[in-house]
Amino acid sequence: MKRHAEAGNTTVIHRGSSVALHSFGSLVNMNLRLFAREPAAAFFTVAFPVMLVVVFGMIYGNEPDDMFDGYGSMDISMSAYTALILGTVGLLGVAITTSSYREAGILRRFQATPMRPVLYIAADVTANLIMVLAGMATVVVVGWGLYRVRFEGQAGSVVLAIILSGAAMFAVGYLIAGLAPTARTAQIIAMVTLYPMIFLSGATIPLEVMPESIHTISDFLPLTYVVRLLRGLWFGEPWGSLMFETSVLVGVLVICTAVAARLFRWE
Repeated sequence: MKRHAEAGNTTVIHRGSSVALHSFGSLVNMNLRLFAREPAAAFFTVAFPVMLVVVFGMIYGNEPDDMFDGYGSMDISMSAYTALILGTVGLLGVAITTSSYREAGILRRFQATPMRPVLYIAADVTANLIMVLAGMATVVVVGWGLYRVRFEGQAGSVVLAIILSGAAMFAVGYLIAGLAPTARTAQIIAMVTLYPMIFLSGATIPLEVMPESIHTISDFLPLTYVVRLLRGLWFGEPWGSLMFETSVLVGVLVICTAVAARLFRWE
């Protein structure tokens, strides 16, 4: 009897895991399809960074420059534009989409199912990371094709940094979604938060060409540490030399996740 009971429990666990995995895959697939149908999201994740590569590449080229430690403008821009994509997806995408789903009653319908909230969040984060990696891959392919951009790091380290940075930026997005009563309010808060960051963090224009006063401001912007972490790993710096940037992003992730969890509403 005991063996039969244990076998029955194992079957239930496996069946539950299978259902959860299927639900997770379905949610990821749904989010990716919704992304593909949203022109604005596709533009800022893929087209806009590519436009920056082409425009700034035509202006500055990619000749080695002492200002950039012997690298070219486009060399250092690959990691910076990846940070731009992370910030855009995290703040605009996560905040506005989550708020819109709540306002439209979609989150309430999710809540009525047996699905756990953590499964929805995990699927949303996974889909957003896939979008970020797709956008980054497009930027790098264009940058290499036009300017033969250099990469001296380890791909695995860069991907891990993207996951950490993405989790931190997504946590900020969920925090905004928790604070905003409507999708319109979330959009305003996200844009007011994001746009100063993308211009003052080095995500679009290198901080090397900025005045010292901008450097001081950039030290208070989370996206600055995404740019620094990705750029360091892109050119082969070890994680040990980037512990401060890593610690800041972990801090942003932990604090924003804790606050967002308290504020998150299904309806």
